[in-house]
Amino acid sequence: MDVTALDNDIILLAHGDGGALTHDLITGLFQKHFTGQSLKLLTDAALLPHLEGHMAFTTDSFVVDPLFFPGGNIGELAVYGTVNDLAVSGACPRYLAVAFVIEEGLPLATLEKVVQAMAAACRETKIEIVAGDTKVVPKGQVDKLFITTTGLGAMLPGVDLGYHRLQPGDMVLVNGQLGQHALTIMASRYNLDLGGNIQSDCAPLAGIISELLQQIPGVKLMRDLTRGGLATAVKEIALSAQIDIYLDEEHIPVTPAVQAAADILGLDPLYLANEGKFLAVIAPENKKAALEVLKAYPLGKQAAIIGEVHTGEGNAFLRTAWGGTKFLDLLAGAPLPRLC
Repeated sequence: MDVTALDNDIILLAHGDGGALTHDLITGLFQKHFTGQSLKLLTDAALLPHLEGHMAFTTDSFVVDPLFFPGGNIGELAVYGTVNDLAVSGACPRYLAVAFVIEEGLPLATLEKVVQAMAAACRETKIEIVAGDTKVVPKGQVDKLFITTTGLGAMLPGVDLGYHRLQPGDMVLVNGQLGQHALTIMASRYNLDLGGNIQSDCAPLAGIISELLQQIPGVKLMRDLTRGGLATAVKEIALSAQIDIYLDEEHIPVTPAVQAAADILGLDPLYLANEGKFLAVIAPENKKAALEVLKAYPLGKQAAIIGEVHTGEGNAFLRTAWGGTKFLDLLAGAPLPRLC
């Protein structure tokens, strides 16, 4: 992306999909002007060691359409999404600030239903809303309801996560089946019957991640697999750590219903967004113990080792079921806008 002549460029929907254009926008524009050291790492949450107790800090916006969908809603998504960003950074979520931008004409009953869902999600995850803001804009200036959250968490003792820890031979794992959230949003928005009872995996990950970090010292890095999906996250990790990552297609958990729907729609499950899945890179000697920890939780029943780290220069590859090797890159284009 050429950011030297912004008056000749425009923002596309694809700039918000977590793929190649998002990466270009962040690195070519935002990081050009916002030069803080924490921001350079491009992690799910910024680690703030200069604050007492070593804190993690993150912010996110939620603009999903529709507001309610099978398996979740924008209220749960806003809380869980922020909790998950803190959790994969090695933090225990503590406090949340929330801002609402509301379209004139939104039924109060709809707003209350969203707020009730957020309150229940906060109780479930033991995070407290401590500040907020509300703006109402004229009809047509926003689509029903947008929510922005800012989360603060305390780092778990002894946790050291980062690209600097990755080494050849490290294993890549995920906690479960991929692609459900994106397909659920697409089906709900466009009234598609995809079959297979597909619903969003929207869920809080702090509990299962905390247990993994406390029991497995060999956890080296984690990522929340939201926009851009697994493939984009793996490519970003490879670029940041300047290593290569190989994934094994046969070991990546995808339900037959998701695979069939993705095939019909011409989508790749590896690039579909999730809202209850994370990736972890672990030392090879810890792979068996890590799977045992994850499989003890409902959110980790389908956990699997899906790849490994190699010496390299920032590439990501998929070993296919047919014996070939496919190059994985950042998500390009906008196959499914407004899914978070």
